[in-house]
Amino acid sequence: MKTCTVSTQFGSLVLVEEEGRITSLSWGRGSGEDSTELLEEARRQLRAYDAGKLEVFDLPLHVRGSDFQRAVCTAMSAIPFGETCTYGDISHQLGALAQAVGQACGGNPIPVIIPCHRVMGAKGLTGFSGAGGVETKVTLLRHEGAGGFLI
Repeated sequence: MKTCTVSTQFGSLVLVEEEGRITSLSWGRGSGEDSTELLEEARRQLRAYDAGKLEVFDLPLHVRGSDFQRAVCTAMSAIPFGETCTYGDISHQLGALAQAVGQACGGNPIPVIIPCHRVMGAKGLTGFSGAGGVETKVTLLRHEGAGGFLI
């Protein structure tokens, strides 16, 4: 397992690489600073996203969890930059309950890169499992120009 920390306007983000794929992104400081081709590319892409110069991440990812967790992460990854959808939208797509989709969104191991912040409740803004909670979600949505409904 290799890690690196990337400073962004959204906080310090810790990336974890295992077997040539990104497996985790969390807020805080990593236990070490490793340098691999993949971690450097992920760092470059996160900085470009932070600077408003990248809308789609192109990194090898591995989502640990059930088939359902992976399906929800795939659905979230398909939400375009600057757009949002609801838990209900994803639940209809997958034939699952919206509550189960919400739990899987909350269990997303690679937030920001897999954009769980783009998923909303049926009545609007809902929680966010990253550091800073809903405030971080709002910051990410505004960064992408998807925060107009928040005013």
